[in-house]
Order: sequence, then structure tokens, then C-alpha cells
Amino acid sequence: MDFHGQPRFPPGFRCASRNCGLKPVEKDLALFVSDRDAAAAAIFTRNQFPGAPVLLGRETIRGGSLRAIVVNSKVSNVATGAIGLANARRMAAAAAAECGTEASRILVSSTGVIGVHLPIEKVESGLRGMTADLTDDPLVGARGIMTTDTHPKALSASAGPATITWIAKGSGMIEPNMATMLCYIFTDAAFDAPTLDRMLRRSAHVSFNMLSVDTDTSTSDTCVLMANGAAGPVPEATFQEALTAGCLRMTEILARDGEGAEHLLRCTVRGAIDEREARLVAKSLVNSPLIKTMVHGADPNVGRILMAVGKCFDATIRTDATDAWVNGHQVVRGGARLPFDEAAVRAALATEVVDLEVSLGAGDASATAYGCDLTKGYVEENAAYYSS
Repeated sequence: MDFHGQPRFPPGFRCASRNCGLKPVEKDLALFVSDRDAAAAAIFTRNQFPGAPVLLGRETIRGGSLRAIVVNSKVSNVATGAIGLANARRMAAAAAAECGTEASRILVSSTGVIGVHLPIEKVESGLRGMTADLTDDPLVGARGIMTTDTHPKALSASAGPATITWIAKGSGMIEPNMATMLCYIFTDAAFDAPTLDRMLRRSAHVSFNMLSVDTDTSTSDTCVLMANGAAGPVPEATFQEALTAGCLRMTEILARDGEGAEHLLRCTVRGAIDEREARLVAKSLVNSPLIKTMVHGADPNVGRILMAVGKCFDATIRTDATDAWVNGHQVVRGGARLPFDEAAVRAALATEVVDLEVSLGAGDASATAYGCDLTKGYVEENAAYYSS
């Protein structure tokens, strides 16, 4: 898959971001706008304490059509009760007035601290005149949705005659059971909402739903796909392939930027009885604090790999047929540690991307999970997140 060297929007989409006073100086409000109503699909967090924007978003997306997405950072509008939902509706109404559409065509997202009421007057004031700032640079919008991200995240690629653009944020509280933290995908391909929904779920299943920084499922996770149809029809298989490739690329970008992360960790499990068990074991590997610290310290303690596999009580594990590799170096054969070159494996663990591979020898199914190492930086970031 060839991604564009500089991310760009499909024709008909633009964005803007500005500071509305939620943060001291950084951008904290973003607006993504289509020049026409666009077919849309979305998937949301399965956390049982969803934010007000998620509750409203589930209602909004039933219409299958959006004109714009409005996002604030710093305050997530979660655990704010009826006032929070009213503020989410006010946010949608203010964006609709600015974009010349109805509130039912606006999807709202908020990200940041939980349990703090959204200063809605600041958001409403910030939205006034914002369409005058609209640009075709996706990175402008990406900067407006950042929380603890170290850089804005955007990429684009071609799918036949159409363009697909991905914009996302997320560094911590990441183990989606839907899609990802916040991810907005835009295309000028022509598809109806049910088709978009089907394709988005297929792509998220192997990408965002296999991403974990810290095992914690956010209360605000949202992933949206908008299609304005300007480029006309695209074969579904062509689009699906490009959509999945971009979601996988963005998954790795998000994992690599996990709070305090120094390594991208990819854990592939093959030889499983079925996909469910392959996904279970892969997630066990990528979520293990001992695996994460092994990678961070470049410590070839491969017994930790067997531990993470062996604690999957609901998976079929053939202990005498389990093999494992670290960046291509085989370290386990038939459930036993091999006498490998420790210096070589230490060097492999010290590289920026660490691939752990496990073969269970029980079937033909496979899965890959994406994550990062666990560092002192993660602890420091989250020990003071509420106060920062």
C-alpha cells in the first residue's frame, strides 16, 4: 500500500482548529467539514460508562448521514450526567449553526479528563467564525484533538479514483473494544451507510480492536467513516483493502506513540485452533506488564512469553508444540527454552520495532496484536493526568 508522502483530504473535505480556552495555549477545538451531506458510519466504545458525546453519537449516526464532526480536547464530558448530555447537544447545535446544517448532521466528540463539566460557553464561542479557518491540511485538525499525543496523526492513500484520509489521536487508556480512541476517516468514494458500516467493522476487527497500550478501554472511543461520493463508485474489494491497510498503519502509529513508549510491540500468534483463541493469546502477550518491561529493558527473559501464553486458560495450548521467536530469533521450541545467542536477542529487543511470534501448533488460525513497552514515562504521565 502506497501512502501519500504528505497527508491530504479527499476533495470536498476540510478542517480547522483553534484554542477556545480549554487549554492554556494549545489547540483544543477541531472541526471537520464536508461540503455536502456525506454517508457515514461509526463505532463506539463498549465501556459501560460512555461519555455524553458517545451517547449522542449513537443517536446521531442512526441517520446515516453527516455534514461535520466537532471535537474538543482537554475535557472528555464523561460522568457528567444530564448536564453533560445537554452540553453535547449544545456543542452539536453550535457547530451546525456555523456549518449551515442541522444538529442531526453533526457528530460530537470530546476527549480529556473524566468527571469535569465541559465549559460549553467557551466551545460555543470558539466555534463562531471557525469555518473561515477551514483548510485542506489534515494535520491542522489532528493538532486540535491531541491530549497526551506527542505529535499529530494523519495519513492518506488512494483507493482507485478515490482518496482515503485517516486522522486520529490516542496515547493512553487504549484497548478498544470497538475501534480506537478517536479516529476520523474521510473518503470521496461513493458508498451507502450500511456498506460503510460493514467495511469499517471489518477493518477495525484486525486493526484498532487489536491495539492495546495499557489494557484500559476508554470511555470516549469513537471511530467514524464519512463518504461524500465525489469520486463516484469504487469496487468494494479495492476500497476494503485500502481501508484496512490504512487502519493497520494508524494502529501502529498509535501504538508507537503510547504514553512514554520507546518501542512498537507486535505480537503475532499462529497455529491456533480458531481466530478467537489466536486473538486471545496475542492480546495476552501485548498486554503483559512483564512482556512490556522485558522489551523496554531489552532483557531476553523468554520465560515471560511462555507465562503470557500459558495463562490463557480459555485457549487450546499444546505445551509440547509451542514455539516462539523474537525478531526472527527462535527462543522456544516445543515449549522449552532454546540455548540462543543472548547478545543477539538483546540487540533485537533494543530495536524500535519488536516482533514477538508464537506458534501454538494446534490449528491454522492467526492474529496480530499491537502495543508498546511500559516505561517510567507512562507512570509519570498518568500519575498527574488529572492535575495537568
